[in-house]
Amino acid sequence: MEAWYAIRVRTNLEKQVCASLDGKGFETYLPLNRASSRWSDLLKRIEIPVFDGYLFSRFDAVRRLPVLSTAGVVNIVGNGMGPLPVDETELNTVRKLLSGREPVTPCPYLKSGDLVVLERGPLAGARGILLQVNNRYRLVVSVTRLKRSIAVDVARETVPQPPIIHG
Repeated sequence: MEAWYAIRVRTNLEKQVCASLDGKGFETYLPLNRASSRWSDLLKRIEIPVFDGYLFSRFDAVRRLPVLSTAGVVNIVGNGMGPLPVDETELNTVRKLLSGREPVTPCPYLKSGDLVVLERGPLAGARGILLQVNNRYRLVVSVTRLKRSIAVDVARETVPQPPIIHG
């Protein structure tokens, strides 16, 4: 059965490995974040991987040899028994956050807190851990298999009042 898996790749080769896997016919997802980079006197907009050294691909774990034999692939995230699939809901939420207008920033991995689903606005349906910093709300989305998180500021009116906690 095909599922999404996190693939560890050599740092700075995420885009090349993603293109290679695409060329082999695998469905891939490389979360990219917009950033600015200064090169001497030129300010350039670039896209950098959200999770350094990782990308995601959908495939049948039994037929993983073509993935593992791709140049730049280090391994498929799993345990001693083999690869472990990534929760597709987490990936969909990462996609939703990255498609929004608000800047997304890496943050420490969180696994506890108030789990909410935003009800309104451009990120409606996004599911994550809600933090309140001063008078602002921040939605933290974690990818459990990677033990990494990203965060985005959200408008108060998009947060259910009182926050609806999901288990």
